[in-house]
Amino acid sequence: MRTRLLPLLIILMAAVLLALGFPLAVSRAAGQQQDVVVDRIDDTARVAALAQFVTESTTGSQDRRRVLAGELARYYSVYGIRAGVFYRDNRPMARAPQNWTVPKEGEGRQAFEEALLGRRSDDPEQVWPWQDGRLIVASPVVRDGDVVAVVVTDSPTGQMRSRILRGWLVIGAGEVVAMLVAVGAAFRLTGWVLLPVRVLDAATHDIATGRMKSRVAAGGGPPELRRLAISFNEMADNVEDVLEQQRAFVADASHQLRNPLAALLLRIELLALELPEGNAEIASVRTEGKRLGQVLDDLLDLALAEHAEADLRLTDIGELVAERVDAWRAVAEEKGVRLSERGAAVTAWADPVALSSALDAVLDNALKFTPAGETVTVTVGRGGETSTVVVNDGGPGLADDELARIGDRFWRSNRHQNVKGSGLGLSISRALLSAGGGSIHYAHGEPSGLRVTLSVPRSSPTA
Repeated sequence: MRTRLLPLLIILMAAVLLALGFPLAVSRAAGQQQDVVVDRIDDTARVAALAQFVTESTTGSQDRRRVLAGELARYYSVYGIRAGVFYRDNRPMARAPQNWTVPKEGEGRQAFEEALLGRRSDDPEQVWPWQDGRLIVASPVVRDGDVVAVVVTDSPTGQMRSRILRGWLVIGAGEVVAMLVAVGAAFRLTGWVLLPVRVLDAATHDIATGRMKSRVAAGGGPPELRRLAISFNEMADNVEDVLEQQRAFVADASHQLRNPLAALLLRIELLALELPEGNAEIASVRTEGKRLGQVLDDLLDLALAEHAEADLRLTDIGELVAERVDAWRAVAEEKGVRLSERGAAVTAWADPVALSSALDAVLDNALKFTPAGETVTVTVGRGGETSTVVVNDGGPGLADDELARIGDRFWRSNRHQNVKGSGLGLSISRALLSAGGGSIHYAHGEPSGLRVTLSVPRSSPTA
């Protein structure tokens, strides 16, 4: 979720910064050009004040013309700005440099024509840093209410464009800094918003894998998520209470039924003394009674397995498996089944008693369905973050639809109804493994049979 929320926030913040930065950059450029234009207007006004006293008929006009020409020459030499005073017929009154004439077209000509009408020329178009443009400003020279000449200045824009560019660099640096701050704020914001979600996800995963004590600390994040955490904890408490009641009922029921069943079996034995020896019906009743007793024992084991807390410790899986294989070897030899164990020394975090009990249930199931002369192979290995114990039997295996149901409580294949068992052994194994963060998986064996994989974590769950 963070990878989707974070880019969205960054894009929105970038859009806001760009929406503010572009108008600021344009305003900066317009301000710089306006300063230059105002300065040129002041210069043209001062030159126009000198030029209005220059006439072609008076005696002292030549002296004033020379003064005006000198001013324009110094102005050009100091600032590099071309300037001139031109009569209405485009003849120069004074100019610098001497070869400069009134532009015959373009923006300069338009400014000259507007000044002839008695108006100062309009502000020139904006010159951007990547344009090699010039600024032309024209002002009328008025004498006795008539426009007799026009002052024109033609300014280079290199320094102005450099100042605009420097201003833009400052704005760009500010935008970068603001963007970095915004990215940092976005990381903090998404972390603050999504932290309760991650904690809630972890707690949900714990409960889904059997760790019913897991809860969410409702101390951080937005108020809505804090309320959600409180509601989640209440729901988890209720679910745990319901499951606890179910476990207690199963345990109590199986325990309470043992005594009546034992008394019933005793009366059956007493009744058998009154019947002829070898009676088929009484033998069938004995068998069903013993099977019912085994079911009650398995139900009690299942209730205890689901209720017990795992005593996790760093365990040598290879040594534990070797011990259990040796314990079951006598049973395998009695059935004529080969029981082999292979694999390297592997460690993992597991409850040794629970893992041993789960492995016993799997080995019992494997030996039960493997015919004489076949092999049950137990392999210890590691895969990523887990250590595995794989039990591959040599039995007939299961169909795909049966493979999807294996491990369900009381489920047994229709082909194996005559085999002794209650259908709870693998359910007990799953409960024992889940309490310690482990799991059990089933697949078709190679080349035949059923492959059962017991997985336990290699790292401590508290880490």
